[in-house]
Amino acid sequence: MLRRALQPGLSRGVLGRGLGTHRGRSTLGKVEGSGGYRGSWVAPVSSYVTFRTRDPTHDGKTVGRLGEGDQNGKVSEIKKKIQSVLPRGAWNPLRDTSYLPPEHSDVVIVGGGVIGLSVAYWLKRLEKPQGAIRVLVVERDHTYSQASTALSVGGIRQQFSVPENIQLSLFSEYLAVVDDPPLDIQFNPSGYLLLASEKGAAVMESSVKVQRQEGAKVCLMSPEQLRNKFPWINTEGVALASYGMEHEGWFDPWCLLQGLRRKVQSMGVLFCHGEVTRFVSSSSHTETTSGEEVTLRRIHEVHVKMDRSLEYQPVECALVINAAGAWSGQIAELAGVGKGPPGTLQGTQLPVELRKRYVYLWHCPQGPGLETPFVIDASGAYFRREGLGNNYLGGCSPTEEEEPDPGNLEVDHDFFQDKVWPPLAQRVPAFETLKVRSAWAGYYDYNTFDQNGVVGPHPLVVNMYFATGFSGHGLQQAPAVGRAVAEMVLDGHFRTINLSPFLFNRFYLGEKVQEHNII
Repeated sequence: MLRRALQPGLSRGVLGRGLGTHRGRSTLGKVEGSGGYRGSWVAPVSSYVTFRTRDPTHDGKTVGRLGEGDQNGKVSEIKKKIQSVLPRGAWNPLRDTSYLPPEHSDVVIVGGGVIGLSVAYWLKRLEKPQGAIRVLVVERDHTYSQASTALSVGGIRQQFSVPENIQLSLFSEYLAVVDDPPLDIQFNPSGYLLLASEKGAAVMESSVKVQRQEGAKVCLMSPEQLRNKFPWINTEGVALASYGMEHEGWFDPWCLLQGLRRKVQSMGVLFCHGEVTRFVSSSSHTETTSGEEVTLRRIHEVHVKMDRSLEYQPVECALVINAAGAWSGQIAELAGVGKGPPGTLQGTQLPVELRKRYVYLWHCPQGPGLETPFVIDASGAYFRREGLGNNYLGGCSPTEEEEPDPGNLEVDHDFFQDKVWPPLAQRVPAFETLKVRSAWAGYYDYNTFDQNGVVGPHPLVVNMYFATGFSGHGLQQAPAVGRAVAEMVLDGHFRTINLSPFLFNRFYLGEKVQEHNII
């Protein structure tokens, strides 16, 4: 039976109820639909032997690949018998290809950080029937040594000014890992403390009003109240402060990342260490309601270049999730996003780029005590405690003119001396005697348009969905974003939190999400 992959916005999602598997595996054939659209159909696959070649841009030999399931065991036995009769096992024609991604996957998620893993989790949790959707996560940095998740300071707060951002951070979901101890992310519920100058006091007061309306427990504090509660703070220049009293603080990002990864693996999600280098798509032409002629694209194959190899594997798929973080702009461009005349929908790019941020760790024996919240100064400098030994993490976002070269992760120590330390020492006099012990740099998936997330489908590349561009607050919003994307894929609309303001269309329409509390 033919089953069409529905377009976004219809009453059912792209994969809602329609995409099944045969023996836990599906293959997606292509069929021309009305108006030149391509649909996708599901056909049964039995054990088979296929062949794969290297990327056409490189010279290389054809390499055999054997099917999955029981076939792998048979191959292993045959290989042992052949090698046993040869001197020193010299002949090895049957290569181990278990490291390759599958040739077919219903959904390919590009990016295996917390956002991508959250999308995978919710797709599997919400799928009906269970096991109906095959999900592949492609991550090029399998050590996560440059991943934004692992290099984050791990803050979580509800103190935003836009209702959707507040709702995203209020959303929480307990992730029990099958056959593992309960997930402990080492949450420290010390709250966030935001400081405002006279100039920013009115905005802070307005933001707190919205936060309370959305259910966040936040209080306003005068300079006198601030001194009484936190006597180590110098309140000079502070007109107002807001303090999160519940469900705010920080946690260990690495624990969350590894816990989520174990969870989705237990749910049947597949992983591949490689880099997406190409999309194979079909196209058709239509007009928008305003009469603009546009090209619609549908991705059918994702080409994955294997880690430290010239080999690539094409993966046939029904849908692609772009959760590539700081590199999501490049992935969008590969899919044809933004390739059109400037000022048109066709020419509207995904405005997400790589930005480098520094995090410094220092020691201060006389520094603030265990009750210290995550402090964000009116200057933009921030800090929090790290452990129990009077160590602290902190930093400050540079101005547009001070943006460092993102081509490497080298740390600029002068930036701490010139831009971070002075406002921190002015706010916390004990920090005059601090000593920096270490530092690192990490990447933001920086949305240059309005510094807010991009969630949902692309209007023209009809089976590419976005979960990116959070500009530093993606880690804390990952559980809710994963669910929102899964709802859009499976049901065709947002159900839990309406994230329509975060759709891609706003870049073309020029409709910015005005969030005042971007750190």
